[in-house]
Amino acid sequence: MGKFSTLLRATGLAVTVAMPAMAQDAKTVMATVNGTDITLGHMIALQERLPEQYKQLDDNVLFNGILDQLIQQTALSQEMEKDLSGSIALSQENEIRAFLASELLAKIGTADLDESAIAAAYQDRFANGESETEYSAAHILVETVEEANELITQIKDGADFAELAKEKSTGPSGPSGGALGWFGKGAMVPAFEEAVVALADGAVSEPVQTQFGWHVIKRNESRIKEAPTLDEVRDELERELRAKAIEDEITRLTETAEVTRAEVKVDPTVIRNVGLLSE
Repeated sequence: MGKFSTLLRATGLAVTVAMPAMAQDAKTVMATVNGTDITLGHMIALQERLPEQYKQLDDNVLFNGILDQLIQQTALSQEMEKDLSGSIALSQENEIRAFLASELLAKIGTADLDESAIAAAYQDRFANGESETEYSAAHILVETVEEANELITQIKDGADFAELAKEKSTGPSGPSGGALGWFGKGAMVPAFEEAVVALADGAVSEPVQTQFGWHVIKRNESRIKEAPTLDEVRDELERELRAKAIEDEITRLTETAEVTRAEVKVDPTVIRNVGLLSE
């Protein structure tokens, strides 16, 4: 909403205020601007959409600020309604349409979820889904394939992989012996990941090229990743279920609506012709 503006005063506004001492009804009229009522309900609805910093204001400051804002907006909108151009009228229709659509989606997206649906999503994703394998690996990164082949020869002759990594690797993991820790699918670039998956535990790869250079990779261990608990992934599952509910409702309402597309040939470039709005 921006700062509560005090630029507009009562001058020029036909404003009357009727405020019962303990008004509780949303229909209670708090002000009238040129015949248009501003109710307590209007004020509450505006308050509900304020940024959090405004909601922290003192109640009196917030109350008066919101009423002032609505009075000002009403006076401004009334003036604009006297001469609505085609562009503004069409934009107004679009804004109303978008607002109502977003309100419906928000309603769907915040509706309570059935606990059984959450449990079923968890079961499908983690209990019935494919087990994910994690890998522990190390690598030595060098600039040329010749250097990589030389390292492989040294390793086959008994050289210690970690010591070679500390001495020869140009990658950031070199000082720690090339250790990359545990990682799963998608964590590494494709060529590197494919090489790790193809290796047996304890085996060393042939030279592997990526955009970073040439790698000599050692797969240390592999393990099946344990499934998280329901509580650990509840938020993620709820987000996915809400997103699906929104998508399903969009599809349902669109497919069941009686839609007729006009068979009119229009040059697509006309979409940029703002001048048509003033004709």
